Amino acid sequence: MTQIDFYILSSQQLEQADIFACRLAEKAYRTGLGVLLAVDNPERAEQLNRLLWTFREDSFVPHALQGTTPHGVVEINSGGDPGVHHGLMINLCSALPNWFSRFERLAEIVVQQPQALQRSRTRFGLFRERGYPLKSHKINQNN
Repeated sequence: MTQIDFYILSSQQLEQADIFACRLAEKAYRTGLGVLLAVDNPERAEQLNRLLWTFREDSFVPHALQGTTPHGVVEINSGGDPGVHHGLMINLCSALPNWFSRFERLAEIVVQQPQALQRSRTRFGLFRERGYPLKSHKINQNN
């Protein structure tokens, strides 16, 4: 059953969710876990693709848009089937992809904005009702 982690950021800025997603992807990749970043559309995927190059000067996270490279790198999915992935899905989508349960782990990143908080509360309740193992992590940021 998919382990679901909610990362609750102290920031109100949506951009901080993307930066945290990059940090989380880097950490998971370094431990050998397959990582899929899920976003809503190709434009958003391109934004995240650029951010993965620049979010930290001293870091390199091998990554690509899904379907453009062999597996083994962090992939960015902008809709559609996730393919052979089953490690960690970092969800940055506005809607929960219906294939999330294929993954060993799901990361939900929460910023302090009303719409994001409501969406996260709804998802948390859905996951709890269905018996998924849940964890919450409060992340304090200096931004």
